[in-house]
Amino acid sequence: MGDPDLLEVLAEEGEKVNKHIDYSFQMSEQSLSSRETSFLINEETMPAKRFNLFLRRRLMFQKNQQSKDSIFFRDGIRQIDFVLSYVDDVKKDAELKAERRKEFETNLRKTGLELEIEDKRDSEDGRTYFVKIHAPWEVLVTYAEVLGIKMPIKESDIPRPKHTPISYVLGPVRLPLSVKYPHPEYFTAQFSRHRQELFLIEDQATFFPSSSRNRIVYYILSRCPFGIEDGKKRFGIERLLNSNTYSSAYPLHDGQYWKPSEPPNPTNERYTLHQNWARFSYFYKEQPLDLIKNYYGEKIGIYFVFLGFYTEMLFFAAVVGLACFIYGLLSMEHNTSSTEICDPEIGGQMIMCPLCDQVCDYWRLNSTCLASKFSHLFDNESTVFFAIFMGIWVTLFLEFWKQRQARLEYEWDLVDFEEEQQQLQLRPEFEAMCKHRKLNAVTKEMEPYMPLYTRIPWYFLSGATVTLWMSLVVTSMVAVIVYRLSVFATFASFMESDASLKQVKSFLTPQITTSLTGSCLNFIVILILNFFYEKISAWITKMEIPRTYQEYESSLTLKMFLFQFVNFYSSCFYVAFFKGKFVGYPGKYTYLFNEWRSEECDPGGCLIELTTQLTIIMTGKQIFGNIKEAIYPLALNWWRRRKARTNSEKLYSRWEQDHDLESFGPLGLFYEYLETVTQFGFVTLFVASFPLAPLLALINNIVEIRVDAWKLTTQYRRTVASKAHSIGVWQDILYGMAVLSVATNAFIVAFTSDIIPRLVYYYAYSTNATQPMTGYVNNSLSVFLIADFPNHTAPSEKRDFITCRYRDYRYPPDDENKYFHNMQFWHVLAAKMTFIIVMEHVVFLVKFLLAWMIPDVPKDVVERIKREKLMTIKILHDFELNKLKENLGINSNEFAKHVMIEENKAQLAKSTL
Repeated sequence: MGDPDLLEVLAEEGEKVNKHIDYSFQMSEQSLSSRETSFLINEETMPAKRFNLFLRRRLMFQKNQQSKDSIFFRDGIRQIDFVLSYVDDVKKDAELKAERRKEFETNLRKTGLELEIEDKRDSEDGRTYFVKIHAPWEVLVTYAEVLGIKMPIKESDIPRPKHTPISYVLGPVRLPLSVKYPHPEYFTAQFSRHRQELFLIEDQATFFPSSSRNRIVYYILSRCPFGIEDGKKRFGIERLLNSNTYSSAYPLHDGQYWKPSEPPNPTNERYTLHQNWARFSYFYKEQPLDLIKNYYGEKIGIYFVFLGFYTEMLFFAAVVGLACFIYGLLSMEHNTSSTEICDPEIGGQMIMCPLCDQVCDYWRLNSTCLASKFSHLFDNESTVFFAIFMGIWVTLFLEFWKQRQARLEYEWDLVDFEEEQQQLQLRPEFEAMCKHRKLNAVTKEMEPYMPLYTRIPWYFLSGATVTLWMSLVVTSMVAVIVYRLSVFATFASFMESDASLKQVKSFLTPQITTSLTGSCLNFIVILILNFFYEKISAWITKMEIPRTYQEYESSLTLKMFLFQFVNFYSSCFYVAFFKGKFVGYPGKYTYLFNEWRSEECDPGGCLIELTTQLTIIMTGKQIFGNIKEAIYPLALNWWRRRKARTNSEKLYSRWEQDHDLESFGPLGLFYEYLETVTQFGFVTLFVASFPLAPLLALINNIVEIRVDAWKLTTQYRRTVASKAHSIGVWQDILYGMAVLSVATNAFIVAFTSDIIPRLVYYYAYSTNATQPMTGYVNNSLSVFLIADFPNHTAPSEKRDFITCRYRDYRYPPDDENKYFHNMQFWHVLAAKMTFIIVMEHVVFLVKFLLAWMIPDVPKDVVERIKREKLMTIKILHDFELNKLKENLGINSNEFAKHVMIEENKAQLAKSTL
């Protein structure tokens, strides 16, 4: 090859055969591998060998250039709409699988699909076959009509919403219009192959977007038969995937996410999404929702619309919550209760009764000085306001979401949407287990049928499993309570005896230490139980043998939500509504299992402990969830590439790159919704105890949007596009939690917060006109005579004081009704119940008024829908009229004259009548 004359000759010959090579390349079904090339070269003479090497290298160079980042067949014309992959199986059922694949691919060709197979020798791992599928025009138009896909017939004359003055203020968060609105708005109609002239078809290759193409191909794949087994017709790609006949089935990404596609490839929407959506530096930007919908389909698109809208609404709740927190911070030093507790002459002189039997000692009230100040941050006058505000906020959120959803239905052509057929398709597992068939009253066809009596045992098993695991959650919560009760005494005695901890005791009391460690332990238990239950619930749901994919998802949703509700919220419910409410009083405490004394609240109330519990669980879950979502697919994909011959994406084909990505799975979106709804519960159910919860949720969701976007565009295969017009059953769950949140927050303010007892003292029992709250701490603590302690509960060491104090409203020991509840207790209880009733009625009244005032569908959307329907009917009418004229061969003037005569006759007949 070093001879200049020979190189010149080869160059000339190369120029001559360029066209022949290109033609040969296009007509070839398979290019030769490098090993075949080497074999041919070795078998030939030297001059022929050199020319052949040039020819083969040129062929292989073109193939590699094309396949490296191409979404086309080897001819460079036909687009790859779907890819199937499989590996040769050496097990005993290898022949059966090969026969299934052969029959399946033959039937796919009969439906009109075109297939091209990549041999395993050309794959990066040397083991995997790839079946590339292309849907030609005739197949696309046929199934577009079957699926009722709407396509553009005319560009819309309805202008987009105009920019308001606030839009210019929000300029930095806006995306470029070419990204936000990648395509013009059109009037659309359901596609009909007999009316193709009606639609705006400029280029058949690009008329159907890639999302519609892969949806059509998946529809065919899910219904294509592959043989008759056990006397039953078997069909569907899902069954073949479940039996490992094929290892994967997926549509291709448009190209690499880090660079735009080069011609002849179409516009790389994946790159555009990565640049404008999946980058963390764009956290403050709006989402390109239309582009997401175009690329991933409406079902994934509406999830990101919901997450974005929820995040926007959280901003207002976060601002108000932050304002309440700042109010508590500014008023902390002027709070009379914490001032009295911290005062050595008041709190320092109050001897409190022991918090546990024998081991715990008496203690002075001012030892909880710092805790009382922290408690005021979240337990102040703004708590009531924020609880009422959040009750109204959640109503506004759900009502405005209805409007947003209605607007989305119009913008995304989902107004006349019917349930996605693939969700109503029979599951292969259901068909396999069915031994009976029954006539479908609608289709009049025999369908697989499973009698109820065969399912009942599985339903019982399912219910028993869910009940068992929920009981396990409650048991683990009781175990954590026992831990807190047993460890509290240890902390108390240890911190009391160790002189080196005197400085620490000022801010880390035994109560706070026990609460922090207990909350962390509870969070770890929650994560462990959640991990195992996810696996078990999926298995149990499969054992129920649901008929359709929709039934499967609904059953799993119910199981997972019930469990997560109990798992994540049970400890918060305990602290909010049970801890410190049934402790009894010194000398007559209540005991858990007759051994451990019930937990008491801090003298300032249990609200600070509820805040601690909520903060640890909510923050921990969000951090753990985001790390898991980011690292899990990244690690799996890294391991797959590491096992391949090379770990560089630049060296192997587009279908192999996508094959090595993680599959999003049919339940990927389910877990995203579940995570968001669980967070919604934290934000609404217990928000009165922690005004910063909306702010934490807001920060998490800003990160969550970008993490989800990043993993979808870079770490997961492209999902099959599917339609959805709403968030489904999750909307009903949100409504249920919204109603429950009003009750929980009312009870938290009444029974967990200390605001009602303070108000009762302020208006009914205060004797100081200038400073009404002076003396409240002393008033809220009852007196107990140490001599009345039973021997098994009193501290072992004798003291020189004769009484101690405890948190309750009871008569003193010198009263004839000693240790019974006094009148103030009943006044406070009546005030609490009154507050709950009033708050619930006020919030519910406002909720119903807002729900009535805010229409579900905005007025401008109603007008737009009417306008589009009118224009669509007019366009269809004009098209049919023109077609009729062409068929009849009538001159347009004569036809118009004929129509006018007929109309005049009709008017004359009407006037005569």
